Amino acid sequence: MIDDPMDRIAQALERLAPAPLPAPDFSSATAFVWHTQPDRLEAVPKVARVALNLLVGVDRSRDTLLANTRQFAKGLPANNALLWGARGMGKSSLVKAIHADVQADHSHLKIVELQREDLPSVARLLNLLRGSSDRFILFCDDLSFGQDDAHYKSLKAILDGGIEGRPENVVLYATSNRRHLMPRDMIENEQGSAINPAEAVEEKVSLSDRFGLWLGFHACDQDQYLAMIDGYCDAYGLKISTETLRAEAIEWQATRGSRSGRVAWQFFTDLAGRHGVKL
Repeated sequence: MIDDPMDRIAQALERLAPAPLPAPDFSSATAFVWHTQPDRLEAVPKVARVALNLLVGVDRSRDTLLANTRQFAKGLPANNALLWGARGMGKSSLVKAIHADVQADHSHLKIVELQREDLPSVARLLNLLRGSSDRFILFCDDLSFGQDDAHYKSLKAILDGGIEGRPENVVLYATSNRRHLMPRDMIENEQGSAINPAEAVEEKVSLSDRFGLWLGFHACDQDQYLAMIDGYCDAYGLKISTETLRAEAIEWQATRGSRSGRVAWQFFTDLAGRHGVKL
């Protein structure tokens, strides 16, 4: 039993704000997820990813990001990258696939996933990574900001403008459905209410300007959609007639009302299950 009131207060404060855990053994895994309360990096034993050669319709973005990642893994200058555009077209899949491809030749290349909600803690994360001999892709998926959301200010300091700046062994890859990361109505509201509308808008859109690479992803056409499914069938050894596959795939996308890499994978998952093929 603790009699000293100061000790009780100290323990209560410890429960409210737990001490950060030490940095993990980075050689134990190739991927980590950042958590807060307490601050810690947790190893990911198996990353959910698609092979790079199965990503169809993103050739230019793939080649650009692959070259940038190889430069970074070799210790050469590399840009932060923003992958933006249509939903379900493989933005996050491309980041994970490229990491796996480059990591095969550069074992010191790690990927760390950071949730948008944890952006205010990113300075503490960078302090953990800064002293390591490994190199890190800091990955933030589905990055966007809403009205009265101040998280973007934490991100601006990482990208450019902070006193310490981004560590030399860290590069940031983010995905978003919007190129400027802010909803259009938010930008329009800023224009209507600000004393200087131009400056208000510039403040909001300048965040995406701090990414050296902008890689756009656009909705796929029917040929690309079918090519994705053909690639999955070949990769997993699923045998089916071309006519049947085409008819079922088109019917599936018609019921979904859209075509994308995600829809192609969802169709193939259903197809593989019906044909007894394990993924």
